[in-house]
Amino acid sequence: MKKSERRYALVALLEQNPFATDEQLAERFGVSVATIRLDRSALHIPEARERIRRVASDRQDDLRSLDEQELIGRLIKLELNRYAESDLTIQPVHVFRRTGIVRGHILFAQINSLATALMDADVALTAKAELRFSRPVHLGDNVRARVDVIGEHGDVVRCRAVSQVNSEIAVQGIVWVQKDPTDLGAELMDEGEAR
Repeated sequence: MKKSERRYALVALLEQNPFATDEQLAERFGVSVATIRLDRSALHIPEARERIRRVASDRQDDLRSLDEQELIGRLIKLELNRYAESDLTIQPVHVFRRTGIVRGHILFAQINSLATALMDADVALTAKAELRFSRPVHLGDNVRARVDVIGEHGDVVRCRAVSQVNSEIAVQGIVWVQKDPTDLGAELMDEGEAR
């Protein structure tokens, strides 16, 4: 890969995953860490710590429906009742020991907690979820999840969810969240309205 192609790919990759370390980038592009640092310097891209700080400062709203430590992954962006994004680096505790493939409930938990966090409500619970798992996720992968509000019916909010690893979709689907859990599911749209 030519230097100009690598730098273009580096910018695109860091837009998708601003938390990638120089070591991860070097491995991804098959070059030395020093080469990645030179590329970053030439492109005026700060080191990972500064990128993380900038992303955190881009968050616009504060969580209401749960505490940040209850979120699975690191919250990157949040605009209540509109969209939210989080980042999760897969650790040994998240995977099956024999295969190194992430357990499905971990990916669901990231999306589920993000959908709940997105609600501008004191309490919110998942009413229903329809997700498709498209590719395996492995130990060390960085999963970027985004949940967008796409409709509301009373206290039930319909959200589109997508999780990606290196721009490849790993999980996608729809999550319905109810803002008033005392009547969970009472206002849930029927299948005809939901699609």
